Amino acid sequence: MMNLSKAVVSKISMSLKTPFHTSLGTVSDREGLIVELFDDKGDCGLGEGVAFSSPWYTEETVESSLSVISNHLLPLLFESDITYPEQLEGVFHSVRGNPMAKAAVDMAVWDLYAKQHHKPLTDLIGASRSEALAGVAIGSKDLDDLLQQAEQAVAQGYQRIKVKIRPGYDLKPLRTLRENFPDIAILADANSAYSGFEDDLLKLDDLGLQMIEQPFSPDDLARHAEIQRVMKTPICLDESITSYETAVNAITFKSCRVINVKIGRVGGITAAKKIHDLCLEHDIQVWCGGMLEFGVSRAHNVVLSLLPGFTIPGDLSSSDRYWTRDITVPELVVEHGTVKPFEGNGIGVELDRERLDEVTISRFEYKK
Repeated sequence: MMNLSKAVVSKISMSLKTPFHTSLGTVSDREGLIVELFDDKGDCGLGEGVAFSSPWYTEETVESSLSVISNHLLPLLFESDITYPEQLEGVFHSVRGNPMAKAAVDMAVWDLYAKQHHKPLTDLIGASRSEALAGVAIGSKDLDDLLQQAEQAVAQGYQRIKVKIRPGYDLKPLRTLRENFPDIAILADANSAYSGFEDDLLKLDDLGLQMIEQPFSPDDLARHAEIQRVMKTPICLDESITSYETAVNAITFKSCRVINVKIGRVGGITAAKKIHDLCLEHDIQVWCGGMLEFGVSRAHNVVLSLLPGFTIPGDLSSSDRYWTRDITVPELVVEHGTVKPFEGNGIGVELDRERLDEVTISRFEYKK
């Protein structure tokens, strides 16, 4: 048994260095949840709730996640007698949906379990890569600013650029980037901005893009399958993949050739690893996406990205790209387009308590 003693959930808020633009909105200030899970010996596992303040990305929000974690997930966890993290899926089975809330607790359980066994989390999930490949996401309403962001990313050694697109802002910025950076991998991310096969969307097929991510509604596997049949550019699904089961459906319907795995979006590390294994089995490319996270989730992303199937650069940008000071030490640093695994047991980072206190809005404690 894991011998849990208490959990602490902190709601935090930090300002991004630069506002981040997507087809669904602009993020200037990022709220989130930090979950600390303690055992009776004082070991602490860390998780992060990555829902946004409003339901623009998925239905979940920071407040809804906090409610589900506090009122449902933690009581279920503390009433259970789990001995290893994979059992958590069964414990939470009675709570429908809410994958981001579940993932926050799941991360903390995995980190604590690894620390209790005095092992890095990479060892426990079978992560075998010596380094993780790093990409960067950029977004701007101004083309000159977009080019400047791309130049900075290339100078910093990032191996892939992800560009946020939408109808009316797609072909021109991507063509300009391709002309200026003929050799860099470029990924176009639509965040479900398209309602049909708009002319410029199909014209993107001529730009040699690494992939086009989530052009249509998350529920529209049929239209994604249709556009994948007519385009040579791989279609990647992001928001559509909310669980192992949705990944099975997407692969069965041939709706994509690539899947973006986000620990928070799919319900935790256990589900993310199962999706990774499924993609390997069906020759689907897989990579680790980002959510403008803080250091806890970034550390978990590094662990996930060291699984053997993650051969595409993920959203593993350096912490200082977004934050003046993150809440964990050490911070994530990208060097020459790669990230080395953190040293130490669990995810390999600890909370910067002073910084956490500075950015905490509220705090909730649950005891057995």
